[in-house]
Amino acid sequence: MKTEQLSIFLENKPGRLAEVAEALARTKINIRALSLADTDDFGVLRLIADRPEEAKAALREDGFSAQVSEVLAVEVPDHPGGLGRILSAFDKAGVNVEYMYACVSRPRQDVAIMIFRLDDLAKALENFPADCGRIVPPSELYTY
Repeated sequence: MKTEQLSIFLENKPGRLAEVAEALARTKINIRALSLADTDDFGVLRLIADRPEEAKAALREDGFSAQVSEVLAVEVPDHPGGLGRILSAFDKAGVNVEYMYACVSRPRQDVAIMIFRLDDLAKALENFPADCGRIVPPSELYTY
């Protein structure tokens, strides 16, 4: 079960993040998770929105460069070694983690949700051990 993530490219200057938030708010789109990476000149905002295609359209309408990509959302047991076990499963399958970030899990307090961008999502899904963690379906993630 793949989840759609938006990547938005921003100039690294005051107000750009606020403009993204305002564009999504006008369209009543809710942000479920996000990550921001920056350099001196630009940043990449990655986010999970409850309606990714509508979010992309709203952002592009406001002049932002936005694209949708597929990621994997996994419930990670909230105890020492939980994340390591999942990362080891990806390694054993020969799948590289390009980046990852976390989001809050409201329904369950005993897990965290990690978002993984992988170099071979299909291979990761084929080889993901059921006892490592639960893959969170997009419909559930969008409503957390």
